[in-house]
Amino acid sequence: MATEAGAGARVSDYDYALPPERIAQHPTERRDDSRLLVVPPEGPFRHRRFPDLEELLQEGDVLVVNESRVVPARLLGRKPTGARAEVLLVRPLVDETAGAPGVPPDVSSGARVWEALVRPGGKLGPGRRVVVGAGLEVEILETLPSGNRVVRLESDVPVEEALERHGHMPLPPYIDRSDEAADRERYQTVYARRPGSIAAPTAGLHFTSALLERIAAKGVQRAAVTLHVGIGTFRPVEGDDPEAHDMHAEWYSVSPEAAAAVQRARAAGGRVWAVGTTAVRTLEAAAARTGVLEPGSGDTRLFIRPPYRFRVVDALVTNFHLPRSTLLMLVAALAGYERTMDAYREAIGERYRFYSYGDAMAVLPTRQRP
Repeated sequence: MATEAGAGARVSDYDYALPPERIAQHPTERRDDSRLLVVPPEGPFRHRRFPDLEELLQEGDVLVVNESRVVPARLLGRKPTGARAEVLLVRPLVDETAGAPGVPPDVSSGARVWEALVRPGGKLGPGRRVVVGAGLEVEILETLPSGNRVVRLESDVPVEEALERHGHMPLPPYIDRSDEAADRERYQTVYARRPGSIAAPTAGLHFTSALLERIAAKGVQRAAVTLHVGIGTFRPVEGDDPEAHDMHAEWYSVSPEAAAAVQRARAAGGRVWAVGTTAVRTLEAAAARTGVLEPGSGDTRLFIRPPYRFRVVDALVTNFHLPRSTLLMLVAALAGYERTMDAYREAIGERYRFYSYGDAMAVLPTRQRP
């Protein structure tokens, strides 16, 4: 959809005031017991419940989900002196060489060398150690130019098992509480399969297995892709010129089966619904080279903002995003800048719940199936 001339061209255009009490601190009692703001291309917004998404989908459409799984990557421990310390694993590195570039497919590959954030930063330089628990210690190997660290996990069990035993769910900073036992399940989609994210692809948190079964019974295909969400998802865009923003890299993968499912749906006149901004970035990154969705994997720094011509995605299911964020800009690229900001004003006025554990919105496609 074409965006209005000049609208949404500056980062400050994406500022909005949100009352703090609108930030959801806990999930709803049931996954699908959330609200859904329906955003058609024009006309009034509609206020529905999330299970009503089934009615918006048509036979022949394809629903694309991100099956990345959140890693319990927040490690709380102590230095040998007894002082508290924290290590947040950001992404595994390819080999045992400190600072080696690249990302393996997922944490189950057994990588022990990671890029990480640490606290207190001034006290955890190369050579320092953090004792996390019985059988798990972290050694600081190197300080990167960004200030992040390269660390090595020392464990007497496989890394994935050690993280499950000692790690905490890395809840976003706007959730002002410690993680709880329930977050192990609720900050994870029901279809999460490939561990590697440090933040949930939150649009998918609303789906239950029963809702997915009803959607499938309607004749809607489901295709799974992977994008491992990184720390950049929480960082606002600095300055007021989006062109100057250094977009964070995230690892994605599109299987031949997923690409074929999307291509079949499009060829038959079906619409492509992306569940979350991560699914959008994955699909559009995989189509960037030729304009057609292709299977493949790698890092993407794709920054989708107005004006942008979508090659694959027709419609979007998403949560509400932070002001001045690349995610909000992505939504505006699909729905139109003015339409998006009007929707946010509507959601605030109607007391929707915001951010990771909040409510959802559905940006409807501009075309119906013939």
